[in-house]
Amino acid sequence: MKKLIVLAIALMFMLSLAYAGDFSYVGVKRCRGCQKGERKGNVYETWLSKKHAKAFENIKAKGEEKNEKCLACHTTGFNNGGYKIGDANNVNYEGVQCESCHGPGSVYKKISLMKNREEALKNGLVDIKEETCTGCHDGSEHAGGKFNYQEALKQIDHTYTKK
Repeated sequence: MKKLIVLAIALMFMLSLAYAGDFSYVGVKRCRGCQKGERKGNVYETWLSKKHAKAFENIKAKGEEKNEKCLACHTTGFNNGGYKIGDANNVNYEGVQCESCHGPGSVYKKISLMKNREEALKNGLVDIKEETCTGCHDGSEHAGGKFNYQEALKQIDHTYTKK
């Protein structure tokens, strides 16, 4: 179990290096403006109804809200440019938010970039792959047992399709 936790933390550190430079975390409050409401496919509302949005609440209920091993997966950007324990802005990063999967949004959050997928990818948007998820969902009993990427995608689907 300890090896899996160390591996997950190492993976998150390596991913954070990919985000180094001009990309920083902005938090879900900045994302929701463009992802909220029926016209936007209720992406924000869908996320709110899923387990990822409540991930921090789960560890807080267990008294683990300052446990760095838990925070690495149950919050967004912990020690990777989002926040550190004791930071005043830590509430902005509670839960597994948009940027946990899609990468720090400081640059690609611009509407002009979000309308052009190629440009958004060049500016920090992460193309989600199985490795994006298995950094935390490592298949251990703690992470909910055997992890099935295809099934997990169905559970968190918040795809916006233009009508």
